[in-house]
Amino acid sequence: MAALSIQDDTLSQATILPDSMKILTPGRALGLFALLFAASAAFAQPSPVGVWRTVDDEDGEPKSHVEIYEQGGKLFGRIQTLLPEGRTCSPCADEFEGSDMRGVVILRDMEQDGDGWEGGTIRDPKTGRTYRAKMSLDGPNLLRLRGFVGFSLLGRTQVWERVQ
Repeated sequence: MAALSIQDDTLSQATILPDSMKILTPGRALGLFALLFAASAAFAQPSPVGVWRTVDDEDGEPKSHVEIYEQGGKLFGRIQTLLPEGRTCSPCADEFEGSDMRGVVILRDMEQDGDGWEGGTIRDPKTGRTYRAKMSLDGPNLLRLRGFVGFSLLGRTQVWERVQ
């Protein structure tokens, strides 16, 4: 059955609407909102923004907590604390030896590229060297970060764990 809708009290502007389009009830509005929310969540990509426990790829020991943050559309990472609980770097490159490492930015200029981030650099406080970097999430709580020279085949990968 069709309904007649009259606007501005004139028949010249009358339109015929099907019954299903007559009213957007609160239940229909809630259902539509839930559908749109679920669709957007399904397409939302997890982000590495947050705090991560770095793990040394040589001995498997936790080394620091690094906060990854976004600035100007790129990702950066700064040291929050060294592990076991501490502030100073030892043994480290001369410029960092004995220094308070809180706030030192070691990850720079990472740009999203598909499912990963690349184009930036990572600095190793232990050696003082800077490497090209790329990273990707392995689920919501693991971050694979690869530092390399030249080609990514010539490098090392660390797996960082998200701090809850």
